Amino acid sequence: MEQYTVEQAAELLGLHVKTVRNYVRDGRLPAVRVGKRYRIAKEDLATFAGLPVSAPAPPRHAEVSSIVQIDGVSRREMDRVSTMVTGALAGGPHGLRVQFVYDERRAHLKIVVLGGLEESAQVLRIVDALVRE
Repeated sequence: MEQYTVEQAAELLGLHVKTVRNYVRDGRLPAVRVGKRYRIAKEDLATFAGLPVSAPAPPRHAEVSSIVQIDGVSRREMDRVSTMVTGALAGGPHGLRVQFVYDERRAHLKIVVLGGLEESAQVLRIVDALVRE
């Protein structure tokens, strides 16, 4: 919790230090006494000044889910693609999940990518390059 001294609060409010100290003593401005000095919480100062108390914005998180289907893939090509993608991800970003599902009878390879936007885009670029070869 961020706190201000009476001097800091006075400067922020554009008031004289004695005025702020009187507000604290009168109970109009909540404060905690630490030794011989007062400490005023940031939220209390904002409320006193009539400013909105802003809650910290939650961190943004974006995740992508992608399914890539590649038709006409032999077992050998599937092994090559899965090995190359897995190798490229070794030691890479945590939280990125890639799964390979191969249907040999239909010669279909599905690659499921779950993770952050940039990391998923990198996987898709690798898959694109391997499929174009």
